[in-house]
Amino acid sequence: MTREIGIAETKIGGKNPLCIIAGPCVIESEDITFYIAQKMKEICGEVGLPLLFKSSYDKANRTSLSSFRGPGLESGLQILSDVRSRFGIPVISDIHSVEEVKPASEVLDVLQIPAFLCRQTDLILFASNTGKPVNIKKGQFLAPWDVKNIIDKFISTGNKNLLITERGTSFGYNNLIVDFRGLSIIRSFGYPVIFDVTHSLQLPGGLGTSSGGQKEFAEPLSRAAVAVGVDGIFMEVHPEPENALCDGPNMIPIREVASILNMLKKIYKIVSSKLE
Repeated sequence: MTREIGIAETKIGGKNPLCIIAGPCVIESEDITFYIAQKMKEICGEVGLPLLFKSSYDKANRTSLSSFRGPGLESGLQILSDVRSRFGIPVISDIHSVEEVKPASEVLDVLQIPAFLCRQTDLILFASNTGKPVNIKKGQFLAPWDVKNIIDKFISTGNKNLLITERGTSFGYNNLIVDFRGLSIIRSFGYPVIFDVTHSLQLPGGLGTSSGGQKEFAEPLSRAAVAVGVDGIFMEVHPEPENALCDGPNMIPIREVASILNMLKKIYKIVSSKLE
């Protein structure tokens, strides 16, 4: 059983329902962000699963200098603030430096530390000192048991509102693989574990100047993760992934989300009943 973390009206971990963290990879425009937020709220409402809306105001780690990064801190946070007020959904986004922590924490319900920054001690401590919930994505380069050091850094401030997200492990060049043993190992540390299905399917730099992906495996991998035992699923979604400005090859088409979530809810119910 993992610790229960409260985020607005949503609770993650413990005996709570499977939580869905979803949205487009990056804020492309206000209109498309609002459209995706509305559709995801409708879908999660119909399925009966809580939703946190995720999108990045800046994708600082891109394959190419010419890759689309987003609207930036100020404009991006304003759009995310509008998503929360308009749709009543908690919002989460990436932070990349200690300078971003304060303005981001004034808007976001959850701060997220990207995988490549998961060992940045100052960033972890600054984020933890806000007292807010923080989602730290496990680096592709870390073993599952290395996450314990991240947890120890974070809770040293007294803040225990922590989520850990698994997003695959480097497997040779331009490929990732999910070691499902890692989900159980990380979860044994007592904090809620989220499985990032879309980034686990990414082929980093696989297209030369951008990353590729294998979104066709999103459903089987997410089913496997819920069966092993996680507290939430992280998925990036888009109405037209083929036209997305960032990470299109591994984003899930919105039209496919409802069927995936219905299946995951059934599996989660079975797994949870076995653990009681």
